[in-house]
Amino acid sequence: MTRIESIRQHAASRFAELGFPTTKEEEWRFTNVSPIARTQFSAAPSDLSGWEGAALDQGLFRRVSGVRLVFVNGRYSPALSFQRPAKGIRAASLSEANGDAEAHLARHAAYQNRAFVAMNTAKFGDGAWVEIPRGTIMEEPIHLVFLASGGDVPVVSFPRSLVVIGADSEVTLIESYIGQGASYFTNAVTEIVAGDHTIVDHYKLQQEDERSFHVAALQAQIGREASFSTHSISLGGGLVRNDVNAVLDEGAEAVVNGLYLASGKQHVDNHTVIDHARPHGTSRELYKGILDGGSTAVFNGKIIVRPDAQKTDAKQTNKNLLLSEDAAINTNPELQILADDVRCTHGATIGQLDQEAIFYLQSRGIGKEEARDLLTYAFARDIVERIKVAPLSALLEQVLIERLHAHRN
Repeated sequence: MTRIESIRQHAASRFAELGFPTTKEEEWRFTNVSPIARTQFSAAPSDLSGWEGAALDQGLFRRVSGVRLVFVNGRYSPALSFQRPAKGIRAASLSEANGDAEAHLARHAAYQNRAFVAMNTAKFGDGAWVEIPRGTIMEEPIHLVFLASGGDVPVVSFPRSLVVIGADSEVTLIESYIGQGASYFTNAVTEIVAGDHTIVDHYKLQQEDERSFHVAALQAQIGREASFSTHSISLGGGLVRNDVNAVLDEGAEAVVNGLYLASGKQHVDNHTVIDHARPHGTSRELYKGILDGGSTAVFNGKIIVRPDAQKTDAKQTNKNLLLSEDAAINTNPELQILADDVRCTHGATIGQLDQEAIFYLQSRGIGKEEARDLLTYAFARDIVERIKVAPLSALLEQVLIERLHAHRN
């Protein structure tokens, strides 16, 4: 039995023991996954039907150049992928790794006490495998695209990604999740291992169908004096949970940002953990949410400073804008500080549009609806401006304008 086979069996046993989380558990207090638990999902098909032409234009599929690995319902699609060899980079499906991925696969995203990670670890069939050699400077992004579709029968897929980045490298990595059709479940796990002195710029764009379920976990291991940034953008999905965990070695820097837009009956839950395991680490976290209709959201951000992590400098902020009286957010920033020579702050705000600002804009000849749109756009713009990938930034600009127009009508 191989190591991976053994881990699969253990993960399956752990999931059987854990079961689906309930609202009685602190980490899931505001997110009810019973709609997932009571649905009988079948394995999703891997055919490309429905993924031609306009269906692929809704996201970044045709907008980003560079290496592209595409997975349809969790399975690799050579027809849609684009692998251009460059500087010894290895980018392929996990099924093509021939054991080379085993040194890191399923070693970082802990499944022992996390039911959905255990489920993915037990059941994933394929996934993305990227290995960047030491000293590589990537001029174009690596784009991992996960397409999901539902139909008459509820289906589930288990995307898995492993990205190992050698020391002294600079890499931009994008994960795109695009969905169409009803009644499907995407359960994704991504592991990123960044070596010493690396610069890693990571983006996750989630555009699942609003009738779908999306539960995902990102685990990033950040090496000594490395710089890691991640931006989580949630635009779709009916029931969404994003877990973002980063462990920082000595002198590492982490930027953890997020933007979530929700309307109707959408529910978006963001849980983050920034673990300062060694001294002289720095982290900056900013999550912003815009909620409309009867949508709900959760933000739970935790900063952990270990006993040996002296000279840590960490700041966490969560800001939420409610455009409707029926929208709601539960926010809980946390600090767990076990060292004494640190500088850590956190804060959260929940509010509506500033009526004085709206009145001021109206006094300058701007209509009330236009004034609301401008203020809402400015609120989100703070995150958009931090995105360095121009096609992604432009796409978010487009989505924001479309959402504001829809809200006005």
